[in-house]
Amino acid sequence: MSALPIHDVLPDLLATLREDPRALLIAPPGAGKTTAVPPALLDQPWCTGQVLLLVPRRLAARAAAEFIARQIGEQPGETVGYQTRLDSRVGKATRLVAMTHGVYLARLQADPELAGVSAVLFDEVHERSLDNDLALALTLDAAEGLRPDLRLVAMSATLDGERFARLLGDPPLIRSDGKSFPLTLRHLGRDAAARIEPQVAAACRLALAEQHASVLAFLPGVAEIERTAAALGSLPPGVILHRLHGQVDPAAQRLALAAPEPGTRKLVLATSIAETSVTLNHVAAVVDSGLARRPRYDRDAGLTRLVTERASRAAVTQRAGRAARQMPGTAYRLWEEAATAALPAHDPPEILEADLSSLLLTCLQWGEAEPSRLPFLDPPPAPAIAEARQRLASLGAIDGDGRLTDHGRAIACLPLDPRLAHMLIEAAARGFLDAAADAAVLLTERGLGGNDPDLEQRHRRWRSDRGKRADAARSLTRRWMKQIPQAPSLGPTADYLAAALALAFPDRLARRRDSSGEHWQSVGGRGFRLDPSSSLTSASWLAVAEVAGSAAGARILAAAAIDEAQVLALFGDSVEIRHDGAFDPATGAVTPTRSRRLGAIRLASGPDPKPDPQAIAAALVEGVREHGLSHLPWSEDAIALRQRLAFARGHDESLADLGDEALLERLDDWLPALTEGKRRLSDIAPGALTQALHNLLGWDGQQKLDKLFPSHFRSPAGSAHPIDYAAPGGPTVEVRAQALFGLAVHPTVGRGLPLTLAITSPAGRPIQTSRDLPGFWAGSWREVAKEMRGRYPRHPWPDDPASAAPTLRAKPRS
Repeated sequence: MSALPIHDVLPDLLATLREDPRALLIAPPGAGKTTAVPPALLDQPWCTGQVLLLVPRRLAARAAAEFIARQIGEQPGETVGYQTRLDSRVGKATRLVAMTHGVYLARLQADPELAGVSAVLFDEVHERSLDNDLALALTLDAAEGLRPDLRLVAMSATLDGERFARLLGDPPLIRSDGKSFPLTLRHLGRDAAARIEPQVAAACRLALAEQHASVLAFLPGVAEIERTAAALGSLPPGVILHRLHGQVDPAAQRLALAAPEPGTRKLVLATSIAETSVTLNHVAAVVDSGLARRPRYDRDAGLTRLVTERASRAAVTQRAGRAARQMPGTAYRLWEEAATAALPAHDPPEILEADLSSLLLTCLQWGEAEPSRLPFLDPPPAPAIAEARQRLASLGAIDGDGRLTDHGRAIACLPLDPRLAHMLIEAAARGFLDAAADAAVLLTERGLGGNDPDLEQRHRRWRSDRGKRADAARSLTRRWMKQIPQAPSLGPTADYLAAALALAFPDRLARRRDSSGEHWQSVGGRGFRLDPSSSLTSASWLAVAEVAGSAAGARILAAAAIDEAQVLALFGDSVEIRHDGAFDPATGAVTPTRSRRLGAIRLASGPDPKPDPQAIAAALVEGVREHGLSHLPWSEDAIALRQRLAFARGHDESLADLGDEALLERLDDWLPALTEGKRRLSDIAPGALTQALHNLLGWDGQQKLDKLFPSHFRSPAGSAHPIDYAAPGGPTVEVRAQALFGLAVHPTVGRGLPLTLAITSPAGRPIQTSRDLPGFWAGSWREVAKEMRGRYPRHPWPDDPASAAPTLRAKPRS
């Protein structure tokens, strides 16, 4: 192996590990830590077992193992191997194994002593994924109680050394300065209002024209990669386009990483998968969109959604470094240079904002009921743990005392999200485990069978796919099925795919709400939206697995059609009889009904001879939720307040949002109190709605709104005039000319926004519209006054209105 910068500090690291079981290693990208440190440990006196190299992504695990194996003249699976969910190359003689954190966690749970393991290396430990943090915490706990001899090395290019040092017990720190080629940063900027893909494509064409080597472009996700590829059009001769993300076949990933054929160059469109732990050969230019896609857990909705955000400074530094690994390079950044300082310093730790059901289940299986007692760099938030307990209890995974049930232990033994593991076990007992296993692999392996929201279509495409990734996914389902005892099969897999999904996500079962199939009502009460062009729109019921977007109208990403008979066969015991009411949008009134319901979905209903007032009030609220706020008796004051606030929020987003979507989102916070004891919406006093808006705005918000954007304009004459904030020309006030006398400065709202003055005659007829009152006084006023004196002789029309006394009175008759 050729000399790498890391070789300069390897003797120090090896000497440290002979005396100390832990070490921190900081080395910049390209120093060689991922591929040089692990094999260097194998011939150490203390290393009699395996060395486990933990890397954040499957691509990195496979690439590292293949590279190290080539360096020692072997194939993966001999001395060096790798393990990922879908692929494994490990033999009896394998001593160095690169693996993802999820695979490692399963091994650690099965064998907390890590028998036969001498060292665990955490590569890119700064990447704070949930599995990364959990794996480190459990390893430290195991080392403390069971394996004080276990060598543990935390490695990274950008490490919060002080915090990690405290977590690891202040071990020695080894730092490699590395070797970097000159790097030039070019800040191209971008139009934030335009789509990012054409701008990335333009930057790629610029980089290809200016550079003679290959180009790597970073985009937030697969959809953006495909749109950028389309925007590129035809490429220059000799340039080969590659896509690099988790859904790409391993063979195509290898081509993207490898050096191009002589006489050709690569243009690689990649997600953050290419940020760390891998080297893309022949790359001397990086185009960075400055964006990243991260999971964000919406606790109110109980949903995890992917959001596109600005990348962190640590991430863009890593990305730029890809350009100068093997030669002088250039990074083309699609933002202004000054904006770099405003980027967040690091990616937020996933543990602080994720669904922690899997983490809590793993900790309970580990024997720790309070995850905060484990050595986490950032302890899991108590509210998230409390929510995770509720979710595990709903699955029957824990009992009333918070202890694992037999069902919970069975769930914990499967390397899946608790909902999906629960689905497999429940489906096995019912006779459709094969359908559940197929559903689980479709949901966890992105892009398998395509990205159609219809999971049955994805299932058919995947089952007919004979590619290596599709075969590996089929092998994975067979491994899962071998772990679970199952009842005799009920029938073909495709017939029970939706039933399996319903077992995993019973709260997301949804029924169509309109003829278009665009709007859906879920059992859990959330409203979902479906693309009107989807093949699923003709279904009456859907078993929904994935959604994205706001809780009030999340978009369906993955679902399968299911019939009502199948729904009732699965969840008939959950059907309830309720006394509620049918809302009539034409009258705004509720007819008391007795209904059969599955969660928030009404299956059947009829007249109720003994109406429940609380149920009627709740039905009024649901009527507004379903049919809109326009059915409420808004007063002019309430409408004006909402219009004023809508305008104000365009200039100050700290003010509360009282728009339709926001009010519907918070409907349960303000409307139930107004419908109590009512039978129809028109019974609500208009003033009560105005007061509800003021309550939502809050005292401080009301004071701020009134100060910056008052409801009325007070003229020099003392008169008050309502300001129309919804006027096409901006905030507008109608006022008589005489009331404005003595005003030499144009009135404003907000922070200097001029009011539009609709100036009228004493009879209220318009005579001038102005956003520059001093200019009007000094300009066309003389002509206006000359004409008005003849029409309204009893009213003053001075030559210099700016210095005249304002008045609302006419001259007395002579």
